[in-house]
Amino acid sequence: MQTTSGNQAKMTKRSGLRFCHFGTARPRRLWALKRSWIYIYIAFTFTWRMSGLFNVRQEHDFYSLTCLMKEGLHAVLQTSINTSIVLPEKLSAEHYKSVETQVNKDLEMQAFAGLVFASLRRSLDISEEEYHRSLFSEGCYVRFISNSKGKADFYLTNDKRFFLKTQHMREVMFFLSNLKAYMDHLKKYPHSLMVRFLGLYSIKIPNKTKKYFIVMQNVFYPDERINTRYDIKGCEVGRWTDPASKVTILKDNNFEGKHIILDQQRSWLVNQVEIDSAFLSSLNVLDYSILLAHQPLQHDELDRKHPISSQTMVTMISANTTLKGPSPVARLDVDSAQRASDIMSRGSDHIQDTKGNFDHGVPLGSVNGTQLRGFHANRRRLLPNFTNSVHVIDGPKLRYFVGIVDFFTVYGVRKKKEHLWKSLRFPGRAFSTVSPATYSQRFCQWVKDHTK
Repeated sequence: MQTTSGNQAKMTKRSGLRFCHFGTARPRRLWALKRSWIYIYIAFTFTWRMSGLFNVRQEHDFYSLTCLMKEGLHAVLQTSINTSIVLPEKLSAEHYKSVETQVNKDLEMQAFAGLVFASLRRSLDISEEEYHRSLFSEGCYVRFISNSKGKADFYLTNDKRFFLKTQHMREVMFFLSNLKAYMDHLKKYPHSLMVRFLGLYSIKIPNKTKKYFIVMQNVFYPDERINTRYDIKGCEVGRWTDPASKVTILKDNNFEGKHIILDQQRSWLVNQVEIDSAFLSSLNVLDYSILLAHQPLQHDELDRKHPISSQTMVTMISANTTLKGPSPVARLDVDSAQRASDIMSRGSDHIQDTKGNFDHGVPLGSVNGTQLRGFHANRRRLLPNFTNSVHVIDGPKLRYFVGIVDFFTVYGVRKKKEHLWKSLRFPGRAFSTVSPATYSQRFCQWVKDHTK
């Protein structure tokens, strides 16, 4: 009996253990899952904060402003979508001077040179619906904390495709006065490294100062694999960032000892930087920068580097768009050689992709050397066929993101005084405030010295 009682006690005890274990297994699994998500969130937040990115939430000082910006942009862009605007064959002087005003309750929103920027978006194969969707997404904007000395505020759309940057009124007036020259430059050099501005707006709130802001492409899009970014001006004074700081936008002195390895693409990059900086010098501006980042090419991206005979030079044109404007920039279709052979076998230069778009192009295998030399002589290059391709250059092992930004600083009286003061303060050293011609020359020299 004692044995039986003992066995029963052991069974009861074991049963209790099993019951206890069964009762806590589910909470433990839930806690482990929750803990893993917490780790992911912390890592994601840390990565964003190290990149200077912060979600603009309700407790943020700029939350109400960004909400009003989104509301105003929605009103302006929805009007153009509803009316199915048709771009003119040629932009007139009136188009560059036009101002469209939308009043919603107490909010006044203005869009400057709307058709001009719509034509530029069209040339980049950005539809009005796509542009509106990105700017008016449900998620909050992301604030970018810059370590530049300027007072502008930077915001990213939730998908991180476009930047919104506040501008001083004098910068806006300067840009509008040179907008035609900017558009002409991009038309002449469609693969220019200068950042593409996609819209210029102002917002007026009662009892508040009018805010001007500009929408531009994010040079570093897509940025999932980018972990280091540089802002390069080609000088040394004040051009160092502590890598351990919260905002890791590194500068010129951080890049010393490194190189941009492009091989065959190097000459194109050097030439295009010379062309773009010469244009900026003609506008009497300085203090612009090259934004630079890189990421390793993955195996599938390396595998798609086919011989030239299997590649196709194409431009993307939407099949159902009603907009007319500048021709889209030439891109490189990196699909397989079969795609090029299919075009030739059908005797057509039109192929349709899964999104209903048509590629208009010619297989490069059928282009002779003289035509290719003419292509490069016109300062064009073969672009990878994906979003933001203008700012992407592939080297042998790395993909580089390159763009010229911040070209609204005019070399006027104030900057000339600053140049004199810095000459006395930093004798014999390279600082940013110099004449546009000197700035351009030094800017180009930096690119030559740091590329291979």
